[in-house]
Amino acid sequence: MPPKLRLSDEPGRIAALNRLCVLDTCREDQFDSITSLVGTVLNAPVAAVSLVDVNRQWFKSINGLAITETPRSLSFCDHTIRGGEPMNIADTRLDARFATNDLVTSEPFIRAYLGAPLTMNDGYNVGALCALDHRPRNFTSEQERILTKFARLVVDELELRHMADHDHLTGALTRRAFLERLGQLRREDDQRSVLAIFDLDHFKAVNDRFGHPVGDEVLSAVAQVCKSRLTRGDVFGRVGGEEFGLLLTEVSLVEAFTRIESMRVAIGRLSFAASEELTMTASFVLLELDEHSPSSAMAIADAALYSAKRSGRNQSVNAADLLVAA
Repeated sequence: MPPKLRLSDEPGRIAALNRLCVLDTCREDQFDSITSLVGTVLNAPVAAVSLVDVNRQWFKSINGLAITETPRSLSFCDHTIRGGEPMNIADTRLDARFATNDLVTSEPFIRAYLGAPLTMNDGYNVGALCALDHRPRNFTSEQERILTKFARLVVDELELRHMADHDHLTGALTRRAFLERLGQLRREDDQRSVLAIFDLDHFKAVNDRFGHPVGDEVLSAVAQVCKSRLTRGDVFGRVGGEEFGLLLTEVSLVEAFTRIESMRVAIGRLSFAASEELTMTASFVLLELDEHSPSSAMAIADAALYSAKRSGRNQSVNAADLLVAA
């Protein structure tokens, strides 16, 4: 049974898109293969997997044009995601919605469009799979059906990618996926970002006393605290058994400390059904990302975290200060 569409909940749609952690990631063969097939099967010079963000459309894959994104205001796919059926335009110059669109009146001179919404299993349309032509043409109903099937393949790939990249218990990124995002951030030189690593204090004692199911409850609750305090562009991962990582973007070290302290205090206030005596604290270290590679940044943070736990738990400290003192 197809999912129930949620077409009027734009904040929920954006949240669903962000949960995929796919925006601004590298090209992947799975998606490039689909756009290549779409172009071949539909005889379309351009085919793309378009994800519609707040103010832009970003292409996870595009075949036939050398662009990575456009403003959302120019996006044909922005119109596609407002419904549950393919959008088919034979001549963009005759459609009042697009006749004056810059993508129609100038390069790349889009004349025909066919787009199928990418409807996730929760009912949100996060984007569209589209085929474009530089000449007017009538895409047939059979071609609409074919594109819809390819769109389902894109959705399946997005869902599988999400499952492979996320820890099933906490919903955080896996260590591998977290390090990939860390590496990606390091390539964006204009971004200020801070790496925070934290470890749950005396977590082994929780498992020993209350059992692993209660330990899982603790991990899930801690993860929810962190995820509820993330802002756009932040990344959250589970990098060890009870160790987590955060990438806070577009922040100074001072701003990052304020946000991390909010998380640390909230973790300390958690209560658990297993016992009124059960409480949890966490030790955080923060590291400004400047010249450090992903591997060296993690190594520095891990070493600082070890020092932080030896010198007193339930605190947030600057990794640089700890290592200088050591």
